[in-house]
Amino acid sequence: MSDAVTPDPGAPSVPPAPEAARSVFGAGLADAERYVARLATDGVTRGLIGPREVPRLWERHVLNSAAVADAVPRDARVVDVGSGAGLPGIPLALARPDLRLTLVEPMARRVEFLEEVVAELGAPWRVVRGRAEERSVQSAVGPVDVVTARAVAALPRLVSWCRGLLRPGAQLVALVGSRAVAELPSLVPELEAAGMRDVHARAVGAELGDAATTVVVMTRGPR
Repeated sequence: MSDAVTPDPGAPSVPPAPEAARSVFGAGLADAERYVARLATDGVTRGLIGPREVPRLWERHVLNSAAVADAVPRDARVVDVGSGAGLPGIPLALARPDLRLTLVEPMARRVEFLEEVVAELGAPWRVVRGRAEERSVQSAVGPVDVVTARAVAALPRLVSWCRGLLRPGAQLVALVGSRAVAELPSLVPELEAAGMRDVHARAVGAELGDAATTVVVMTRGPR
């Protein structure tokens, strides 16, 4: 397992941190820069990030993910499901070191990447291989306050997958696109039938300009 990023002379250059990253990550900015460098190099060569995404890694992926912090309570136990390259979980935890993060991902090559990032940053985060709906994963993860996800599945399917992780009172915070936000009112009855309450869209990261986004937040009701 490699702990160092080996630059590829043919790869796109690593984009510098924008000014907004300094206020978002504070003392964690250097770690955020190392993570972006890893995404721009290993992330591309391993097929986790498209080469065309490299110039906009900060705004479209890292700051966009960190914006989720607006919707996550302090000291929460957070599980990022279908974490892939670590989005939104890693930027979220870098912006909010008070959070206790677990990254859940079923694909071996992505798990290996996540484990390397955690080791390189010396972070206390856990990486669990598997799917959110598997009992073994639920047992390994333990109690959860917040489940996060980014472009993993349509909301009803995401809820069905994550239900076993969500104790009553726990929240699901999903980073979604504009289409999902537009469809949300029609989905509320189905989501409520699945046991979710207080389903709503919330704008986050307003101070981040183009990196601002919208999340869908919902709370697991009584069983």
